[in-house]
Amino acid sequence: MKSTYKLLVCSVLIAFAFISLVSVKQQPRFRVLAVMSKAKDHIKMMAAAMPMLQKMADDNNFKIDITDDTSQINDANLKNYQVFLMLQEAPFDMSYAQQDALQKFIEEGKGWVGIHAAGLTGKQFLGPDKKYWQWFEGFMGGVVYSPHPAFQPGTVIIEDRNSPITKGLPAKMEISDEWYEFDKSPRPNVHVLATADESTYKQRKPMGDHPIIWTNEKFRRMVYICIGHDASLCTNPDYIKLLTNSIEWAASK
Repeated sequence: MKSTYKLLVCSVLIAFAFISLVSVKQQPRFRVLAVMSKAKDHIKMMAAAMPMLQKMADDNNFKIDITDDTSQINDANLKNYQVFLMLQEAPFDMSYAQQDALQKFIEEGKGWVGIHAAGLTGKQFLGPDKKYWQWFEGFMGGVVYSPHPAFQPGTVIIEDRNSPITKGLPAKMEISDEWYEFDKSPRPNVHVLATADESTYKQRKPMGDHPIIWTNEKFRRMVYICIGHDASLCTNPDYIKLLTNSIEWAASK
C-alpha cells in the first residue's frame, strides 16, 4: 500500500512538474510592437511581412502585436513592450505626442528595429507649419534621406560578420530594392553592419560609401535595416534571419 501511495505521489509530482515546464515554455520571452505604415508604396511588403513576423514570433517564443494604428504609440502602451518594430512607418507620420513617446521608450534603453521607410529623415516631407523631429535625424546617424533610384537588383555586402545581428548570414545578399540614398554616409556616427555595392546597380546619386544596415551605439539597442521594399524578402531565408537576429538582439539584456 505504501509503495502504491509513493508511486502515486511521484506520478502527481512529475505531472505537476511537466505542466509547470509547459507553462513556462508558453510564456513569451519578450513582447514586440510592430507599427506599419498606411502608405500604399509598401502595402505588398507589409502584407507579406505579417504572417512572416507571426511565424517568427511563434518559432522563437516571443509575442508580437502588429498594427497600423499609431495611437498605440503612447507611454502607457509602450510599457508593455521591450522592442518597437517600425515597419515602413515613417517618422513624420507620427504625431508630436507619439514621437515623444517613442523617443522616451528608446532613451529608456528599449529596443528599436527600423525597416526601410522608417529611415525617411528630412524636412522635405513636412509642411511649412510642421515641427521637424530633429532628434530622430541624430538617432539615424545624422543623415537626411535623398530620393532613391529605380527599383532594381543589386548586392548587399555584409561588412561586420561578427555582430549577433548578421550571425549566420552569407558574405553577400543578392536582392532587389530601391537602394535608399542619403545626403552623406552615416559611418562617422554609427556602426556599419552592411553596405550596398553600388557597382551592382544604377545609382541616382552615388554615395561611394553606402551603408545599408547599421546600429547607433549611442543607444542601447537600435538597428536600422534600409533594405525592405520588396515583398519577396519576406520569404528570403537570409532576410528572415537578419530580421530575426535584429529583433532578438534588440530585446536582449
